[in-house]
Amino acid sequence: MDKSYEKEKNTVRFSLSLPAEDVKKAEDAVYKKNRQYFNIPGFRKGKAPKKLIENMYGKDFFVEDAINEVLPKVYEEKIKELDLDVIDQPRVTIDEYNSGQDVEVKIEVEVSPDVEIGDYKKLEIAKVSEEVTEDQINTRLEQERQKNARRVNIDDRKAEDGDIVSIDYVGRVDGEEFEGGSAQDQELELGSGTFIPGFEEQIVGKEIGETFDVNVTFPEKYQAKELEGKDAVFEVTLKAISKEELPEINDDFIMDISEFDTVDDYKNHIKEHLAESNKAYARQKREEELMEELVKITKVDLPQVMVERVIDDRVSSYSQNFQQQGISMDQYLAMLNTNMEDFRDSLKEDAEKVVITRLAMDEIVRQEGFEVTEEEIKEEAQEIADKYFGQDEKQKEEMVKFMLNSNDERLKQDLTYRKAVDFLLEHAKEVEKKEDDKKEADDQE
Repeated sequence: MDKSYEKEKNTVRFSLSLPAEDVKKAEDAVYKKNRQYFNIPGFRKGKAPKKLIENMYGKDFFVEDAINEVLPKVYEEKIKELDLDVIDQPRVTIDEYNSGQDVEVKIEVEVSPDVEIGDYKKLEIAKVSEEVTEDQINTRLEQERQKNARRVNIDDRKAEDGDIVSIDYVGRVDGEEFEGGSAQDQELELGSGTFIPGFEEQIVGKEIGETFDVNVTFPEKYQAKELEGKDAVFEVTLKAISKEELPEINDDFIMDISEFDTVDDYKNHIKEHLAESNKAYARQKREEELMEELVKITKVDLPQVMVERVIDDRVSSYSQNFQQQGISMDQYLAMLNTNMEDFRDSLKEDAEKVVITRLAMDEIVRQEGFEVTEEEIKEEAQEIADKYFGQDEKQKEEMVKFMLNSNDERLKQDLTYRKAVDFLLEHAKEVEKKEDDKKEADDQE
């Protein structure tokens, strides 16, 4: 069967012979399957002889379909014999076909590359603290204060920075009103920087009921191109002033917002929750750094087809997300002032790291012999279903069945990767982080 075999980087080339007898049988089968579509004068539809059809349309009329019937099985057998991990569709070449002779087929296909990986049992990663700090607890308490803030109307003083004002305004450029330049009962927090630079500052010090002009200049780069760099005058009427009043953190406040009776009890509850989230965050950061270090010690000749596949997935994900927001991919690219080719190129470096990481993980799984059982796969599917459907037993059952039928290999890969990551974490050495890394850890909340 095998006429030649050669490998150049990640490309394998070999030849196959398709037995003439098998091709002939396949030709006859193709003829029988398709003869109903031929309407030949002098014959009832579907009754024209194979030879007559070949005389009319060419002697090899059924050969291509016949080869397509025979080739897949022979190809798969050869791939198995050579123990190739194929990562793309094969390129098939048939130089010539002679009836009654074996069909010589040349195959060129991309395979998973050889991976050279360093000592992955001695990776160094930065220490990540899981300690719950008082600042983290106080931040959560402050968030609760902000969520329960009360709006208080103010009518005994002028507007101040930080106030929320209600205004009517009409904007004019060169004495003419412009589209989008007018509004009524517009709420605005002074000092938030929401409006054009200089607008909010000119409301500070004004009284309720006062009408006044606000003079501004539109930025040189502005969403409305026709207004870029233009001077504008807004006629503004201040209608109301209010302010967010934050509640005091005491036992009464805690009883209002939670099932707890005291501030201390609630802080202990926050601490328990933060301990879990800090642990999860620390695990995530360790895993991320492990993967970065793994990339550094892995040498591999990257198959571009694998990189392009990752980029395809990323572009598809972007496109789906934008569609949900009512934005097309073309519109998004226009907003970025780029095109699809350059956009894909911007994703390439990250895609290469993704592929290297996957290949390195596959190599670790192979070297360490990590395996998963059918029971582990079923348990993983059940956990995922429990997470998404809670108490809905019917939905959970259907999801588990779907995952086991269609995503079995994906679940298996996820589980083996998880075992590999656990193994790497177990053997990794944690070292003190660099000074530059400390701020990120402080901001993990």
